[in-house]
Amino acid sequence: MEEKTNLERPDAAAGLSRYERVKLARHQERPFTIDYVSDLFTEFIELHGDRNFRDDPAMVGGWANFRGRSVMVIGQQKGRDMKENVHRNFGSPHPEGYRKARRLMRMAEKFGKPVVTFVDTQGAYPGIGAEERGQAEAIARNLFVMAGLRTPIISCVIGEGGSGGALGIAVADRVLMLENAIYSVISPEGCAAILWRSRDEAERAAEALKLTATDLLDLGVVDELIPEPAGGAHIDPGGAAEQLGEALARHLDELCAIDVEELVLSRREKYYGMGRWEEVPTE
Repeated sequence: MEEKTNLERPDAAAGLSRYERVKLARHQERPFTIDYVSDLFTEFIELHGDRNFRDDPAMVGGWANFRGRSVMVIGQQKGRDMKENVHRNFGSPHPEGYRKARRLMRMAEKFGKPVVTFVDTQGAYPGIGAEERGQAEAIARNLFVMAGLRTPIISCVIGEGGSGGALGIAVADRVLMLENAIYSVISPEGCAAILWRSRDEAERAAEALKLTATDLLDLGVVDELIPEPAGGAHIDPGGAAEQLGEALARHLDELCAIDVEELVLSRREKYYGMGRWEEVPTE
């Protein structure tokens, strides 16, 4: 019998280092956006295209029913094998992916329906074609729109939350994060290459970045840590979906009861307050 690696053991999540959690967040069997959509939602109708250039398979979205409530679901989607990863661009959206997401958010706002997003990307695609078509502008426009969108928004970090590529669909009233997900301005490998001129220092960089759910909950960047089944979400995808579903239902009930003007004001104050500090004089 082939021996399991440490990260595949049922007790793997206990006492892991930050870089070990990075590896769990990247686990190929970890549930992706479409898996959660299948487990948590019914009557999903996928919508395609940005009405400008093309459809981006790395960003999926559409109408769905969540426990009797109509919602707009949007998320980044990776592939399980090489063929699907090439089709999905390894979960790294082009600008048309972010423009599609924005189009769907505006549609949800028009009909007064909540938006639920699933974040799982190493980052937006940095290729020449993507830059030529306005990658940075597309993400920046999403941040602007989401900051003032007149409908509840909940974002769920389910795997990798990488840089602006993640933030492009994560400016939300509530940000939920799975226990073994990560959320950071840069990957540990990228950070190590910049600071120490070697990707071999990725583990050291992960410790410095404080990119785990526990770190970000302590810093006030995310609003709730969602526990995963023992060993990680890939061990029991149904159990992970159930935990996430309960949190989603609770937060949706709370947000849908808030007046829309108060909702938008509170969302903006939430992000204005991040990183705020003050000097306190000492004796």
